[in-house]
Amino acid sequence: MNSRLNLNPPPQQLEKPEPRLLDFIERTLFRNRLAVLVFFLIVSLLLGYKALALRPDASFLRMIPSSHPFIQNYLQYEDVLRPQSNVLRVLVENPKGEILDPVFMETLREVNDKIFYLPGVDRGKLKSLWTPNALWSEVTTEGVRSGRVIPDTYDASPGSLSQVRQNILRANMLGNIVANDWRSTIIRVPLLDNDPQTGKPLDYGAFSQALNTQVREHFSAQGVTIRVIGFAQIIGDLLAAASDIALFFAITVGLISVLLYLYCRCWRSTAVTVLTCLLTVICQLGLLSLLGYGLDPYSILVPFLIFAIGISHAVQNINLMMNEMGNGCAALPASKRTFRALFIPGSTALLADAVGFITLLVIDIGVIQQLAITASIGVFVAIFTKMFLLPVLMSYVGISPRGLRQQRERSQSDWPVFRRLAGVMHTPVAVAVILTSLVLLGLGYHARQNLQVGDLDAGAPELRAQARYNQDNAYLLAHYSASTDVYVLIFKTPPEQCSRFAAADLANQLEQHLLEVPGVESVQSLYGTMRFNIAARNEGNPKWAEFSRDQYVMNNARAGVATELVDPNCNIAPISLYLADHKAQTLSRVSAAVEQFNRTYNTGDFQILQAAGNAGIEAATNQVIKHSEKLMVLLVFAIISLVVFFEFKSLKVTIALMAPLYLSTVLCEAVMAQMGLGVKIATLPVIALGVGIGVDYGIYLYSRMEGFMQQGLAMRAAYFETLKTTGTSVAFTGITLALGVSTWVFSELKFQADMGLLLVLLFIWNMIGALILMPALIAVLMPSRAGTRTV
Repeated sequence: MNSRLNLNPPPQQLEKPEPRLLDFIERTLFRNRLAVLVFFLIVSLLLGYKALALRPDASFLRMIPSSHPFIQNYLQYEDVLRPQSNVLRVLVENPKGEILDPVFMETLREVNDKIFYLPGVDRGKLKSLWTPNALWSEVTTEGVRSGRVIPDTYDASPGSLSQVRQNILRANMLGNIVANDWRSTIIRVPLLDNDPQTGKPLDYGAFSQALNTQVREHFSAQGVTIRVIGFAQIIGDLLAAASDIALFFAITVGLISVLLYLYCRCWRSTAVTVLTCLLTVICQLGLLSLLGYGLDPYSILVPFLIFAIGISHAVQNINLMMNEMGNGCAALPASKRTFRALFIPGSTALLADAVGFITLLVIDIGVIQQLAITASIGVFVAIFTKMFLLPVLMSYVGISPRGLRQQRERSQSDWPVFRRLAGVMHTPVAVAVILTSLVLLGLGYHARQNLQVGDLDAGAPELRAQARYNQDNAYLLAHYSASTDVYVLIFKTPPEQCSRFAAADLANQLEQHLLEVPGVESVQSLYGTMRFNIAARNEGNPKWAEFSRDQYVMNNARAGVATELVDPNCNIAPISLYLADHKAQTLSRVSAAVEQFNRTYNTGDFQILQAAGNAGIEAATNQVIKHSEKLMVLLVFAIISLVVFFEFKSLKVTIALMAPLYLSTVLCEAVMAQMGLGVKIATLPVIALGVGIGVDYGIYLYSRMEGFMQQGLAMRAAYFETLKTTGTSVAFTGITLALGVSTWVFSELKFQADMGLLLVLLFIWNMIGALILMPALIAVLMPSRAGTRTV
């Protein structure tokens, strides 16, 4: 072995020569170091100030694929469909007994009034026992009678309470508005998209907080139990957990800082590195605020990912600085040499990171697109902080004597582990590694066959099963007949023709067809109410519960029905399907059944449009994700492959760097399938993020390895020297980032825990793939690159 091999050749030997560009940037950067620091200081202060104004943000419209045909249909008829879609169900329970108690009924009225005046509530469509739209009707010998469930004559006397009970049964509210055990009742609260006071999109975080303090906490102190179900509450709970996310971020930063110090044993470089990475996050948040963006529940994790990217690149800088100063360079020339060695591969890796994020824009869901923009802005900032600010700072602080002693001890080590690992470049070993990887790929393909799109759990899968929201949802399902998963069809007729016999007959056939679909439990529509009214007007005889060809009878049956069942022009009649769950398979079956019905039957002037309701909107979201996922993954790999090819000008090198990433992706999807995690808004970005971050390892390793091969080293010897330098930082980065995100498994947010687990697997697998599979592929694909010198 040549023990005096120069491990740090001149920069022009380390990288493909780009002399003019590098010389210009290097001169400009290091001749104006003080100006660079002042510039970054001013920008950081300004953006840090703007970051203070950043607030959590969420919007109903950004959570849904707004250009999907289902959503376009919903938005077109939003005024009619809002009570079945963006709606909260506030359950008010009497823990002491039934709701028909004078004290409880008065408290219920106060709850109703308090909710009525919350900004963002669609007050005209609010419904509870106390609202004027809670009506009953019956047919008597004197004709049809109707009235409010709680009449104007209500005085809380036993007789009045008995009358309310009778009216609830007349209005068919038991199991729907009133619990089957009579111990709770629902206030149905449709929400507006925009705050009527400000005109801006409704702030779900603020609304949920107001509902929690003014209703839940206030009336819980009066002895009633308040439960809230709906989209706005889910978002509110996620935003409320932002403080927990900040705590995990702080823990992660602390853990990574400790591990980084143990790696380099230099408090100077550790402090500068962590400070620079935090500065990247602060500037990213400031730019978001400056551009008018907020942080929604799903992009609130992006700052950590940007911090992780920063650490990944900064460790390479520290590692090379230690090598240079260990060989006798002063801080300034060592920083210059490090800058020249890392500028091109570092910029290429950051560009690949950005590509991984930008490809998320192909998914037409606002929160994912905002996540892509948020992360891309972070990478844009990282290019400046990591490529320019960090080298300048390191030129001042350098590496401490203790850190240099640590480096000398490493350089004198025989590295038995890396020596054995370098054996992967031996062709038989390389072939064995590739064959093993192919077996893993096959197993991954087999295991991922059960991977599904959408939610696979009841309630809100973003939250733990024991979370308050999911407990509230479980209570509703246990005590009410109506499901919380509502799939709403839009039955459209010409104006004033919704009560025609032909329309009613077609809608009836549709309802009967859908009731046979597994997962559909019940149907509610104008036409069920009309059949009930026709029978009621014929002495309650069930033989008359059919539609009539007499238009007078049909019009009479439509009179007085609830406003949520038909619009004033009698041309939109929503048909609500109550489902057993909102699993992807259930939603797909319902959607396919409606399409089949449309193909089978000639609907003529009538249209059956999909879909609204929380389940209908989720079906649209699932379809968008299903159709976009493969395109996104294809674009991620295609564009990053082009970036790698542009950098190394070799198809074989591109294959060697990208193949481990594809294997990691397949294995990650296999784990998701086995864990019962669906591909959805919370998990979809992980793949793109993992590929974008994972390619960094391969780029740095091969760049360093190529530099040693240009000196004439054989591939195995070059790889051994690469492992001693860049390999240590790659291994450290992969393990450190994996340990950092592993703390997420303790989060109260299930989607954060799931995302953390998947990122741990991707960080580790990408690291192992870069250290083992990538060199094995290089050895097999490029056997002619062997040099003359050996270790």
